Amino acid sequence: MPHIYLLFDFAKDEEKAQQARHKLEVWKQAFRLDKKLLYKLERIAAAPTQESAKPVKAEKTKGKAKVEAEAAPPASNENVRLIVRLGFSGHEKLSEQRWVQRIPAEEPFQAAAPKLVKPDDAHFAETEKQFEDLS
Repeated sequence: MPHIYLLFDFAKDEEKAQQARHKLEVWKQAFRLDKKLLYKLERIAAAPTQESAKPVKAEKTKGKAKVEAEAAPPASNENVRLIVRLGFSGHEKLSEQRWVQRIPAEEPFQAAAPKLVKPDDAHFAETEKQFEDLS
């Protein structure tokens, strides 16, 4: 059974990637797509910039300012990619086509530069290996 891969590059937007992951999980449960819709997140460490390479000096603050400084999450230097694998059988071509059209059209996926990789594409073997290698 040939698979179709959808690649979404969220860059450093971890929040959008998690929203997309959650939406895929909801669809898997609602439409009973257990083995037909699989996904994996890939985090690629970005090259450190000069700003992030410098040691940060801790300043002593009191009261509310200190709490706000601690509550702010650190900026992630990782690029987040979501790889979605659709594996429908031969008689489910219409369902497969609908999911290929629906997923990139939904909100968290639109801004992530969707890329479709089919079995006859040149990068298919590379994408399939990359998906299998992710844990």
